[in-house]
Amino acid sequence: MKAIVNVEAELSVLGSVLLEGSLFHTLEIGEEHFYERRHKQIFGAMKKAADCGEFIDMVTVTTNLGEAIQHVGGTTYLLKMAESVASTASLKHHESLIFEAYRNRAARESALEFTKNPSEEGLEALIASLQNVREVGVINQEKTTYEHLLDITEEMCFPTGEASGFYTSFNDLDDMTGGLQKGELIIVAARPSVGKTAFALNLAAGHGRNGGSSMIFSLEMGKKQLLQRMISQEGLMNSQKWRNMVFSEKDYAHAFQAIGMISKWKLAIYDNLLTVSAIRSAIRKMIYDHPDEKHVVIIDYLQLIIPTSKQERRDLEIGEMTRELKLLAMELNIPIVLLSQLSRSVESRQNKRPFLSDLRESGNIEQDADVIAFLYRDDYYNHKAGEHYPMEIIISKQRNGPTGTVELAFQKEYGRFVDPSRCGGVVEVSGGRR
Repeated sequence: MKAIVNVEAELSVLGSVLLEGSLFHTLEIGEEHFYERRHKQIFGAMKKAADCGEFIDMVTVTTNLGEAIQHVGGTTYLLKMAESVASTASLKHHESLIFEAYRNRAARESALEFTKNPSEEGLEALIASLQNVREVGVINQEKTTYEHLLDITEEMCFPTGEASGFYTSFNDLDDMTGGLQKGELIIVAARPSVGKTAFALNLAAGHGRNGGSSMIFSLEMGKKQLLQRMISQEGLMNSQKWRNMVFSEKDYAHAFQAIGMISKWKLAIYDNLLTVSAIRSAIRKMIYDHPDEKHVVIIDYLQLIIPTSKQERRDLEIGEMTRELKLLAMELNIPIVLLSQLSRSVESRQNKRPFLSDLRESGNIEQDADVIAFLYRDDYYNHKAGEHYPMEIIISKQRNGPTGTVELAFQKEYGRFVDPSRCGGVVEVSGGRR
């Protein structure tokens, strides 16, 4: 017998929203679809907050409930509800279970009403009622294979001219990858101090110059430090000068010009969100508030993220986080660039160029990632002198493209990467040279 009540699903959906308020805007259920009266009240308080443009959390829900908070079990009940949710990834599934239980209740009520006074007219009304109930909460079927083939044919015959990905401003890298592709999880890995953060900031800067929106989640450095590094790379200022704050007249001119440029970018930096759920909530809110912008997410870096649930092994925790981020990239159709550390095993080899097996606490990283790129600088190990350091971007995995190596010039004192076309860079692609 199909369930007509699913209290567990109701608890999970409401608890998920209490954990991540922005999830409320992805729901299709209404107050009437809940069975328990107190759950209807809690959902109503959430909707009131959403209608007023307030962020939904424990405080706003409690405030909107007012005196009714005692009738729903108090703040203790709300806290237990939120704590019972291990992961918000199953939200839509649990929402569908609420819809299913609601449909079964509504169908039973219609059938019972008919049995009280069966008639020809009543039968017609019952059939119409059941047909209406059957449609409640049912997700429309995805396009058929034939419909997708028609779409592909139309795109080929009438191309829009828009690129499928967001260009990084590095021509040879964009030629190989097509840019940062929507829906993809892109891993950028290197040993400490090679230049992961600098590379990520260059990606954000390039996207900003092209009118895109960049979200940077930094778990290692503060917002002020990151902005100083961006000013250095855009204004060609020696980044070491931020330590003693002694600047030349030229530095001031370049810095102010860079600050003016950066202030016009759509750039959001978060330095206090430490869990996947907190990061996911911030991303969803940004996209909900600005649905028409070209969003790119950068997270620095994987091993510093605090897991939502404890696993018996660290690699399982890492794997769970990369899977959640991959699913988020697909759901929101955005590229997520995730920085990662490499294990120390690379240091013990004569050839220090990284391999996939060098990914630290790899777990499911290789499986979940669409693109895996390693950063390698020969001067990191050989301590070469000079202004421009060659940086190899070694693309070891690309689900929908070639693998190979792109060489960029790294101006270390500015934290700036230079397009290889400016200095005669060569691109090597597996299967040949271009």
